[in-house]
Amino acid sequence: MVILRKENNSDYADIVRVNDLAFGRKAEGNLVNALRKTDLYIPDLSIVAETDSQVVGHILFYPVFIHDKGKKFATLTLAPMSVLPDFQKKSIGKLLVLYGLQVAHDLNHSSVVVLGHPSYYPKFGFQPASKWNIKSPFPAPNEAFMARELKKGGLQNVSGKVEFPEAFAAL
Repeated sequence: MVILRKENNSDYADIVRVNDLAFGRKAEGNLVNALRKTDLYIPDLSIVAETDSQVVGHILFYPVFIHDKGKKFATLTLAPMSVLPDFQKKSIGKLLVLYGLQVAHDLNHSSVVVLGHPSYYPKFGFQPASKWNIKSPFPAPNEAFMARELKKGGLQNVSGKVEFPEAFAAL
């Protein structure tokens, strides 16, 4: 049985470990720790998956902004999402994404962007961000930089380049 819940202070080391093992490097675990120290960090949007009292997965949604001609639009980025290698391909990532999107919606966020696998995220309603003329600040294939409205019209009249915090540069 998988339990999904908001992270708590005792999960911090486990979250780093899950990210490090899932990605095979320390960058994503360090990213989560760095973002946790910022003013924009939303604890309710750092979610863990637990099985038999062990943290086996994690997802983070973090506020970012889309800039266009002096206008600034708030959105979230889904990054990172990780599952321990031994627990991958067991729908834990799917559960994390669906639960996280619902929490973000319930907290009244209007949209989410993600730089991810173009064969994975569309099943959750993500589409190329170019549909809204939203651009990644990182070099990325069009089909890998995606966006999703959480509320109907959540990206209406929104376009521009997404600005990520400096902490993302380490990825």
